[in-house]
Amino acid sequence: MLDQIHLLAAVTILGVLEQAYFSLQVIYARRAYGISPPKVSGPPDFERVFRAQVNCSEYFSIFLAVLWQAGLFFHQGLTAALGLLYLYSRYHYFVGYKESSLGRLAPMYFSTGVLWILIGLAAVGILHFLLSHYVGMNVLLFISL
Repeated sequence: MLDQIHLLAAVTILGVLEQAYFSLQVIYARRAYGISPPKVSGPPDFERVFRAQVNCSEYFSIFLAVLWQAGLFFHQGLTAALGLLYLYSRYHYFVGYKESSLGRLAPMYFSTGVLWILIGLAAVGILHFLLSHYVGMNVLLFISL
C-alpha cells in the first residue's frame, strides 16, 4: 500500500514545511516591525506578510483534502505533480504578496486553477469508484470516447 501513497506523503511533508516557512516569515516580520502578538495590524509591509501567511494557511486544508482524494481515487503520479505545482505557485504567491498586493494576483489565479483541477480529478476518481463498485459501470470508458 505504501507504494500507492508515497508521492502524496512526500508532497504533504513539503507542504507542511512550506507552511512552517511562511509562519517563520511572520515571526521575523513581527520582530522587524515590533508587532507583538496578538496584534495583527501594523505597517503595510508587516500586514502583507501576515495576510499572505494567513491566506496560505486557509487554503492548505482544502489542498490536502483534494490532494489525497485525487491521489487515491484518480492517479498518484499526476496528482503529486499537480501538488508540487500548487506548492510552487503558493510560494510565489507569498513572495509576490510580501512585495506588493498586486504581486499576489497571478500566482493566486494559477494556484486556484491547479486546485480546481485537483478537485475535478478527485470528483472523477470518486465517481468512477462508486459507479464501478456499486453499479458495475466504468466511467473512464465514457470519458475516453
